[in-house]
Amino acid sequence: MKLSALPSDRMPSCVTKAGSLLSPVVLLLGLAMSCSAAGADVLDGRVVGVTDGDTLTVIDAAKTEYKIRVAGIDAPEKAMPWGQKSKQALSDRVFGRDVRVDWSKRDRYGRIVGKVIVDGKDAGLALVGEGLAWHYKKYENEQPLADRLEYARLENEARSLRRGLWSDPAPVPPWEWRKQKQ
Repeated sequence: MKLSALPSDRMPSCVTKAGSLLSPVVLLLGLAMSCSAAGADVLDGRVVGVTDGDTLTVIDAAKTEYKIRVAGIDAPEKAMPWGQKSKQALSDRVFGRDVRVDWSKRDRYGRIVGKVIVDGKDAGLALVGEGLAWHYKKYENEQPLADRLEYARLENEARSLRRGLWSDPAPVPPWEWRKQKQ
């Protein structure tokens, strides 16, 4: 669809105010740069393994395996209280299912760090809402603003309703537990 084919009330204000071809070109260039600046890649595949509440293995159509670290969350380690429940909840949600992973980085272990989408739903966000993972605020600036706000909102809701790990009187975040183990 051409921008000029849109009714003026649905056109961006930069187009209607400027009334020239330059504004739509600038708009399109800006959109292209913002998309490429995000550097987001997409991995489509099937989940063939769940290591813990925030790590899984995906195999793509070419039969290549990828370790995925679920972005935006930090789940209890398997040896921690709620660790097995968190792993089981992620497994119930994604194991054997087709997923899309939206990602733009790898962690220090070489794992893809990405948002895992199954049946149109964010698996990490669901774990936070169930009280089975923390919103990983150390890395929240890597999340789009809308995701960051929704993860924070659902963690606060889970806390206030004492869901999952928030039913414990003083749950220990995994990053503190790992530090104590060193």
